[in-house]
Amino acid sequence: MHEETTIPERYSRQVRFAGLGVAGQARLMQSRAVLCGCGALGTVLAETLVRAGIGFLRIIDRDFVEISNLQRQVLFDEDDVRLQLPKAIAAANKLQRINSTVMLEPIVADVSPQNVGSLFADVDVILDGTDNFETRFLINDAALEWNIPWIYGGCVGSHGQTMTIIPGETACLRCIIESPPEPGSSETCDTAGVIGPAIQVVASLQAVAALKLLSGQRELIEPKLTIVDVWDQSWRTMNLANVRPGNQCPACVRGERKWLQGVGTAQTTVLCGRNAVQVTPAEPAQLDLAVLSQRWSNLGRVSGNPFLAKLQVTGQELELTVFRDGRAIIKGTDDATVARSVYAKYIGG
Repeated sequence: MHEETTIPERYSRQVRFAGLGVAGQARLMQSRAVLCGCGALGTVLAETLVRAGIGFLRIIDRDFVEISNLQRQVLFDEDDVRLQLPKAIAAANKLQRINSTVMLEPIVADVSPQNVGSLFADVDVILDGTDNFETRFLINDAALEWNIPWIYGGCVGSHGQTMTIIPGETACLRCIIESPPEPGSSETCDTAGVIGPAIQVVASLQAVAALKLLSGQRELIEPKLTIVDVWDQSWRTMNLANVRPGNQCPACVRGERKWLQGVGTAQTTVLCGRNAVQVTPAEPAQLDLAVLSQRWSNLGRVSGNPFLAKLQVTGQELELTVFRDGRAIIKGTDDATVARSVYAKYIGG
């Protein structure tokens, strides 16, 4: 990059920061990222990078906006809840008004072994805004397979952690967590809740790492896992430079791609803090939501928009939200078997 590059006035304060400068800002404005999950961490990440002037952001999220999101998911408001908008769409609408020069691509979908190749094919970094380890292990496999840096982050309660993974240079996720935690073995949003400040801190650390990578300064990335608790005001780091002497990581050393091959990916996912289960068909569908809504008309309260259809079943604490690709969120249970039965009963297949 040349110093005479013209930078818009909106980034003038950022350019004056010596760590970025004109050259770094120019590279950032040409960079491309994909965000997997646009909930708590994802909305903070997306807003920070769009305001900073990233060139292109693909936003992937499977969910829709609910009232309980508003406590920590900073891009959404009560209108988004009222309209039942998918999170990717609501986020893109808001971000476009914040910075119209950034190219945004919202995608209402679940990241899966079947679509991850096309979703990650043309980006410089993968940003983790997910709420489950199955997706994170899939991201890890894909990042290693296609040599794309990715930035892991997670939060629960008042604490969270983050690390940046550069394939071939740093430890990967499976170097420190070989497989997803067993159900019930660790805290979740159901058992511990989550507070907004923890989200803000972890997502901000993720955003700083993204700025370093996308401005062409990957040498500034340290091989560390950062763990923070905003309630206790504690902060610690784990040096991963020499993780596992004689490291025999199945993923980054031995080349195993279990999640990318679909071996580790379930068709049902219990959603954090929601008393809900997502059911994903074996093959993506193209549902006619109008027809489905008509079929549901005598079963309960039906609502929706061009992206989803929702049924609140009469006489039951049960709610189904179905997307055009056939994916459904069954609210009112955390039992995957019950969710599959409900899916078959009200949707079919």
